[in-house]
Amino acid sequence: MSPRGVAIPDPRERLFAAAERVLSREGPAALTSRAITTEAGCAKGMLHTHFDGLDAFVAELALDRLARTAREAARLPGRAGRATVADNLVTVALTLLNSLEPAVVGLAMTRPGAALRIRRALEAGAPGFTATQDAIGEYLDAERRLGRLPDGTDTATVALALVGTLHHLLMTNWAGAPHPREPAERLIALLIGTDSDGAAGARATPPG
Repeated sequence: MSPRGVAIPDPRERLFAAAERVLSREGPAALTSRAITTEAGCAKGMLHTHFDGLDAFVAELALDRLARTAREAARLPGRAGRATVADNLVTVALTLLNSLEPAVVGLAMTRPGAALRIRRALEAGAPGFTATQDAIGEYLDAERRLGRLPDGTDTATVALALVGTLHHLLMTNWAGAPHPREPAERLIALLIGTDSDGAAGARATPPG
């Protein structure tokens, strides 16, 4: 029993964090309901109290981490005119890259029940990569209106290229692989064009 005045951690987040540790340390084959609850230090029935089985748990874990990235991306338009365009995009890129263990995505894809739940949730409007892409596009539009991107910048295509590449980097960010920050930064510089100070320049308009 927790002492009076001490907040009890959200049981869902406690289980999510435990699952990520198991996946990172032992791989997808080790992820069982018992392994998750043991890692979380809670009763063995807690997972099934909050989730309708392991497929539902894996789907909710993936959706929760995608929603975290979408929430960060939603703040981007409010940053227009502040810092540099490149710095703001790198911030949201790193949030996406750090929000999901690659093993979580891989596990969700190999469990048909989890994959179906994720697809249905996204189709129903759950925030995911599309929400992140839309927020980045809105942010780039705001920067273009402020004159920090050239008028001809195809913001929708820049957002699509960035999110698509980040998804690829996320899926190939296995243990021991170099951190994907450097290629993400190079991609952002290429897409928007930056000078030595990180300010957007003439290269921001994709070639026709």
